[in-house]
Amino acid sequence: MVKLRKLLTALVLTSIISISNAAETPKYIFYFIGDGMGMGHVLATQTYNRMILGNDEPLLMMQFPAAGVVTTYSASSPVTDSAAAGTALATGSKTKNGMLGMNADTVAVQSIASKLFEMGYGVGIVTSVPPDDATPGAFFAHVPNRNMYYDITVQAAKSGYQFLAGSRLRGTKDKSGNPTDLLEILKQYNVDYAQGTEAARASESERVIMVNPKELEDMYQIGYTVDSIPGALNLPTMTEVCLEHMEKWTPMKFFMMVEGGNIDYTGHSNDGGTAIKEIINFNEAIKVAYDFYNEHPDETLIVVTSDHDTGGITIGNVYAGYDMHPQYIDYQRISKDRFNDECKAILRSRRIFTWDDMKDMLRDQLGFWNGVPVTESQTAMLKEKFDKTFELRNSEDQQTLYQNFNEFSTAVFTVFNDICGIGWVSYNHTGNYVPVYAIGVGADKFNGIHDNTNIPDLIMEVAENK
Repeated sequence: MVKLRKLLTALVLTSIISISNAAETPKYIFYFIGDGMGMGHVLATQTYNRMILGNDEPLLMMQFPAAGVVTTYSASSPVTDSAAAGTALATGSKTKNGMLGMNADTVAVQSIASKLFEMGYGVGIVTSVPPDDATPGAFFAHVPNRNMYYDITVQAAKSGYQFLAGSRLRGTKDKSGNPTDLLEILKQYNVDYAQGTEAARASESERVIMVNPKELEDMYQIGYTVDSIPGALNLPTMTEVCLEHMEKWTPMKFFMMVEGGNIDYTGHSNDGGTAIKEIINFNEAIKVAYDFYNEHPDETLIVVTSDHDTGGITIGNVYAGYDMHPQYIDYQRISKDRFNDECKAILRSRRIFTWDDMKDMLRDQLGFWNGVPVTESQTAMLKEKFDKTFELRNSEDQQTLYQNFNEFSTAVFTVFNDICGIGWVSYNHTGNYVPVYAIGVGADKFNGIHDNTNIPDLIMEVAENK
């Protein structure tokens, strides 16, 4: 009888420990990465959220109970590029700028997505830029150069992951523009190439790569929120489609990485209004996971961070002084990138386009002289840049990572940033702190100051119940 009681006691204790361990190990892990989203980006967006949207509560990610800051330096520089930063956030290893999924000695390092996949988790990777780009690629690829797009996607096919989404695959054509065999390779690995959300949702394959609809397949990224491009993918919906796929094929447990890649693009462009709208959009994608968390609060972990700061955005600038005027942001109906494209199309067309025509365009697309108070001196400067760009055609382009902006486009958005009270310190990345927020199982581990290599290690500690 004594032995029986001891055995029953042992069984009860074992059951209690098992239940406790199960509760402390998340079945569902969401990893959100706001590419280029520094502390200034979040605070500028929160200022808009509070003053213009009238929300009493902060941005959703700022409401998460755990919060900290993260350092982002790479193995080769105090200012990281996206490949080294993505590798750090995916694998916990520092590497040199330009290298992906490898340490500084070019030795392949395993990502947390791969580790969790081996542990039986389903894996979904979502981004608003190409899925063969640096941040998503760091979760499945190992290449010495981030521009090896064909190899990166081949490794995605071999990874076994259930879902991958982004704007387009760049390895489908070689340097001469000729088709490669990449789509055939995807078929060999039973990966369904789905163009658009309808095709992805209709797919009967366990493995899907979702990209922009066919009519938008040449777009570099999915398009900015402010541009409202008909038919284009958007990050919250992409997150929903991935989540639906995970629930269908791996409902017991899964890992999702969702990247707001367009935030980085706007930072390189120094386009403050578009950046804020992209972070609002990123916040909506987080809400998709948060709604799921509310249904599974004891089984879910959500971590939100950034790979680096792009542009070093500030609240307040030399022009606005001790103020910011986010109310003017809603007059903006076009991104700097798309405005620049329209200006270049006008220049290529050689059609007559007068200063009065341009003023009408600026009134319509940016609210200049209507709601946005452009001064006489600013108007005179814009007229000078217009003449130089459109009449004399001797202006100089400004080279950034993703765009060559003509001199007039640069001047227009400098004026707009000035009036809104948004400052920038660079067209490139900075070494500034980035934020980290967390909620759910093990969230308290993310409080405090971290290096970017700590973040995936902490996720794995939670997943392994260490």
